[in-house]
Amino acid sequence: MSSIEIKSDNPSFVLHGIEDVKYDVREVPEIKNDECLIAVTKTGICGSDVHYLCHGRIGDFVLDKPMCLGHESSGVVVKLGPGVKSDGRITTGSRVAMEPGVSCRTCTECKSGMYELCPHMAFAATPPTIYGTLCRYYVLPADMLHPLPDTVSFEDGAMMEPLSVGVHSVSTLGQLRSDQVVIVFGAGPVGLLCMAVAKALGARRVIAVDIQQERLDFARSYAASDIFLPGAKDPNEAMDVYCARVADEIRATLNIPARDHGAVDLAIEASGAPTCIQMGINILKPAGTYVQVGMGRNMNVPLPLFHVINKQLKVLGSFRYGPGDYPLAISLVERGLIDLKPLVTHRFEFESAKEAFEVTKLGRDESGKGVIKAIIDGPK
Repeated sequence: MSSIEIKSDNPSFVLHGIEDVKYDVREVPEIKNDECLIAVTKTGICGSDVHYLCHGRIGDFVLDKPMCLGHESSGVVVKLGPGVKSDGRITTGSRVAMEPGVSCRTCTECKSGMYELCPHMAFAATPPTIYGTLCRYYVLPADMLHPLPDTVSFEDGAMMEPLSVGVHSVSTLGQLRSDQVVIVFGAGPVGLLCMAVAKALGARRVIAVDIQQERLDFARSYAASDIFLPGAKDPNEAMDVYCARVADEIRATLNIPARDHGAVDLAIEASGAPTCIQMGINILKPAGTYVQVGMGRNMNVPLPLFHVINKQLKVLGSFRYGPGDYPLAISLVERGLIDLKPLVTHRFEFESAKEAFEVTKLGRDESGKGVIKAIIDGPK
């Protein structure tokens, strides 16, 4: 394919400090070896982007220099490095979903096929990197770019990043099989995508649990077969007693057995709430699987170890995504098994990125419409 014109500037939406974002013009990055230059077309706002904006850190990842925000993106390849394979998979003009983490490829974790755990991972919009995808041009190795079928839009392409989180949690780690029962705690974007993956992979039931009825109503219209709104904890009720009671109420209300066929095989915790963590452990059948994907404010939470041991549960943490997750995510959308369009509630031009972040931070726009996912266009 003929070459594509590359502009001389790289407008970027840069976080300089807590609640301090600016439009900076950075240099167009150089590419080398197997790298590609991508013109970014669409970028979704993630909760982590908002967290960095509000707090300047997530755990041990602390902002210490200006950092471009954004990591959920799609784009068009505009230039190939000299080491990119000439097998036709990626060419100039390829429409791609951008997997935004680059591992070292040589450590034990990378060599064993778990590159998401690489201690040297350079991940977009995560300190110590200063680069994110809310810009005109971004650089990635060719193998971190995933071609988009003609039927998959750039908007869908940007959504492949959070969808891959759902694939990693439900399929890769949760090992969901058709006809199993899944419960998902938290009906935010990640929880909804976990529900969508479970439904697409043939779950018998997909149960959504949240403390907001509005979110549950959307979940039922989107991917959940059942919903449950927990009642409040009694003033003098211990948390472990409350969580056990709610688990029993979920079973009784939705007619879920405690064991055997029809019991809960897989619990996905996508809220980070300590109560939901305990409920998830409580409600699982013996030998069930629990996957923690949500990250709450308090990471030091009590765990009902008696149930973990007595029921011989498999308890796993889920971090980002790994080999095969992006390709499966794209395939599920291409085949019509997952529809991402209902999740995109707000769209903004690049010049309105500040407004996009404010709306996402508040959870609603001026008209009162709730935000699930906001998408920002690339610079004009």
